[in-house]
Amino acid sequence: MKRTLILLSTGFLATAGAIVAGTGGLSAQVFRNHDSNAPVNFTADRIEVQDRADRVVVSGNVVVTQAGMTLNAARMTVAYRNQPGAGAGGIEIDRIDASGNVVVTKGDQTARGNVAIYDLNAKLITMLGNVALTQGANRLTGGRLVMDLNSGRSTVDGRSSGGGAGTSTSPSGRVSGTFTVPQRRN
Repeated sequence: MKRTLILLSTGFLATAGAIVAGTGGLSAQVFRNHDSNAPVNFTADRIEVQDRADRVVVSGNVVVTQAGMTLNAARMTVAYRNQPGAGAGGIEIDRIDASGNVVVTKGDQTARGNVAIYDLNAKLITMLGNVALTQGANRLTGGRLVMDLNSGRSTVDGRSSGGGAGTSTSPSGRVSGTFTVPQRRN
């Protein structure tokens, strides 16, 4: 599967892989079967290519767009590997880590967290720390959100795993939510 990544800042252009995100828990159709082959555009204050480590570090007001989805974060690290004969420069992305007020939006859905980890091979996005998933007036909060981009299914739980810096659990360790109810005639 060929994925295209376009990095825009200070004139650097590269092809690599794609970022997609989904928040299907409130309405599974928005991110279900998201086109992960669509071009991905990055803009940032700074892009640093670390060839020896096979990664790109994108920082400062990072904005990523792809097929109607937007990801904002303070910093992202893109881990890739060289694939001879794979086309597009032979670069294939395996994982993208985003940190610092991470926000993923598509349509009327928004997912927020301190940290996001996108595994391109498994098509999963895991968000940790102060997670909030919203659609219109509906809202779920917790410590960890896992979004499956194949099925569009999202799972929120009350505690973040790993307990690393920048992650936190809800005070009660539980998920909380508010949902609107259609108005019924009496």
